[in-house]
Amino acid sequence: MIPSIDLLDGKVVVLQQGKKKIIESKEDPVAIAEKLSAFKEVQVIDLNAALGKGNNFALTMQICRRVNARFGGGIRTKEKAAEAIRNGAKKLIVGTCAEKKFLSELCRITNKERIIAALDSKNGKIVVNGWQNKTNWTMKEKVTELEGYCGEFLFSFVEKDGTMGGIDLKRIKRLKNLTNNKITIVGGISSKEDTEKLENIGVDCVVGMAFYTGKIGGLK
Repeated sequence: MIPSIDLLDGKVVVLQQGKKKIIESKEDPVAIAEKLSAFKEVQVIDLNAALGKGNNFALTMQICRRVNARFGGGIRTKEKAAEAIRNGAKKLIVGTCAEKKFLSELCRITNKERIIAALDSKNGKIVVNGWQNKTNWTMKEKVTELEGYCGEFLFSFVEKDGTMGGIDLKRIKRLKNLTNNKITIVGGISSKEDTEKLENIGVDCVVGMAFYTGKIGGLK
C-alpha cells in the first residue's frame, strides 16, 4: 500500500475522478510527509503541473527529500526529470509524455527501473493532460510500446478514482498479464480486503481517499 500526497495550490487534496475536490487538508504538506516517512514508498503528485495550471515544484521537492518518493505531475522534459532526481525523487512517474522517445531519453539519465509509465484510462481508453483529454489508445497498445523503457506501470482507473467503490480484480489480472513489469493500480481501493487481494496477485496499490478518510490506515 502506497499513500499518496496530491498537491493542488500548495495544499494536500483528494479529488474524485480527477475533478471534484473531496478533501483539502489544513495541515502543512511537509508535516504530512514527515508522518508518512516510515512507508516504503509515498506517491507525490503535483496536480497543478499535471493540469498545466502552474506548479508546486519547490514544495514537492521538499517532500521528496523527506520520504521515499515516487514523483509525478508535469514531467515533460528531461531537465525537470533530472532536477527531481537531484532533489531526492527515487522514481519518476511520467503520464502525458509516456511515449517511447521521451522514456528512452530518461533511460539515459537514470536507470529504467526508476521510471514509472502512468497509463490512465477512462472507459478503456487512455486519457492524458491530468485526465482531461481522451485518446484512442488502449492499455494493451501502450504497454506493448513502453514495456522496454520503464520498470513499472501505474494503472489509474479514472471512473473509479476517489469513489472507494472497490476494485475490479478480473480487469486488474488482465492488465497484469500484459506485462512482466511491476504494476501498481490507483482507483477504487475501499478496504484492507482490497489491498490483500492485490497483494495476493503481486500488485501494489496507491491509496488516497481511503487513506485520508481513515478507512485504511490514515494519518496520526
